[in-house]
Amino acid sequence: EHPLARAIVAGARERGLSIPESSDFEAMPGAGAAATVAGRRLRIGRPTLFGELEPALAEQVAAEERAGRTVVLLGDERPLGLLAVADTVRPEAAEAIAQLKAAGIERVVLLTGDNRRAAEAIGGVLGVDEVRAGLLPHEKVEAIRELQERYGPVAMVGDGVNDAPALATAALGVAMGAAGADVALESADVLLMGDDLRRLPRTFGLARRARTIVRQNLVFASAVMATLVAVALFGAVPLPLGVVGHEGSTLIVVANSLRLLRRTAV
Repeated sequence: EHPLARAIVAGARERGLSIPESSDFEAMPGAGAAATVAGRRLRIGRPTLFGELEPALAEQVAAEERAGRTVVLLGDERPLGLLAVADTVRPEAAEAIAQLKAAGIERVVLLTGDNRRAAEAIGGVLGVDEVRAGLLPHEKVEAIRELQERYGPVAMVGDGVNDAPALATAALGVAMGAAGADVALESADVLLMGDDLRRLPRTFGLARRARTIVRQNLVFASAVMATLVAVALFGAVPLPLGVVGHEGSTLIVVANSLRLLRRTAV
């Protein structure tokens, strides 16, 4: 359900490691997960899931975070292993954000549960305006509400289970469909069937063109109806003329709307 979980599983398979079956899975949004493996209850997640760490382990965690990596601990009652994961920026991500800004998006903010050093490193590459790191799911919701109070309607883009509450809170929730968790997909208003982030500015462009065409159709249809009513008030309108005027305007409105289909698919 989580991008880090998928990355860890993929990394294990690439190294030829066997992945044992688990049961009694329990997701802990913003913290990690727990499951029973070979009769043993194990937890995996952010370091705070295990409370206060031993000094040597705490220093190792801090060193990994200073290097811009996200640390995941695995254990039962105490940590037994450490995984350090580094995000790889998608090649098209910076281009997508640049296109959003060129399209008039006022501010792009990165909301993440990762540590600040890792988040700021990614944010610098992407060219975002602000980075908010170390956020739990409810803190992402609070951030969305704050941004909407300050700037107006906010669009939230996410794909994980931790993003679902924020997607539901935003004026527009956009889920990346190919890799998204089910709960995130259900909470979103828009579902992009793919991982290419450049679909996002294309979607906004399509929405703006659709809005323009709707306005054109409303103005045209209203003008035709107003003309027919005015003619009817000052003289009889032959039935054939009324039918042609009404149905003809409807066909023109439909034809105008079909112009959207000539655009490249999102």
